[in-house]
Amino acid sequence: QVQLVESGGGLAQAGGSLRLSCATSGRTFMSYTMGWFRQAPGKEREFVAGIVPGIAWITYYADSVKGRFTISRDNTKNTVYLQMNSLKPEDTAVYYCAARTSRATIARMQREFDYWGQGTQVTVSS
Repeated sequence: QVQLVESGGGLAQAGGSLRLSCATSGRTFMSYTMGWFRQAPGKEREFVAGIVPGIAWITYYADSVKGRFTISRDNTKNTVYLQMNSLKPEDTAVYYCAARTSRATIARMQREFDYWGQGTQVTVSS
């Protein structure tokens, strides 16, 4: 069983920054593909960013956040981060951390991830 706990959400002004953290249990965290998703009110949950383990970490992003958000991980702390810069009001959502514990690969679909955090609210004011 893998547990994920997000933190770092809150209120930011447009153009500001926030950093989300996701602390993860699990003895083989280094092998997990990790992802961030978000869900705005009245909308479907959508992929935001992912990071695949390997000799060279692979990061990938939704077009809507590319160039503004950065995903990273610290395997010594079993933690994945999402640095969010140049925030926009449309970034307002509940952000979820997810872990894929099976074969490491680029994954963007919710069904490709096995474990989820409880979510953290991000609100961006204009």
